[in-house]
Amino acid sequence: GSLVTLSCLSRRVVCRVVSDADLAHSGQDNGTSDDSWVTQLESKYGFYIGLGLAVFSSFLIGSSVILKKKGLLRLVEKGGTRAGDGGHGYLKDWLWWAGLLT
Repeated sequence: GSLVTLSCLSRRVVCRVVSDADLAHSGQDNGTSDDSWVTQLESKYGFYIGLGLAVFSSFLIGSSVILKKKGLLRLVEKGGTRAGDGGHGYLKDWLWWAGLLT
């Protein structure tokens, strides 16, 4: 067989080719095949997955802002000190916390 030399920054490896077997038909898979289901899924539906994630994250961010704002407005209606004036009453409101955790 022939010898192949592979080098990287810290090591140098010499590999010996034993035979010219066709690896596509040998039944061996080292996990780097381009025909894996993940690659096929990304190539067929990658755009739609990305678009769905973008729309979903936009929905979550928007709902978070709305819930926190509603919590702050409820605090003002109850007569609490506004957050801009140094009040911390919004920390006791469950709606504000729901918006924060969204």
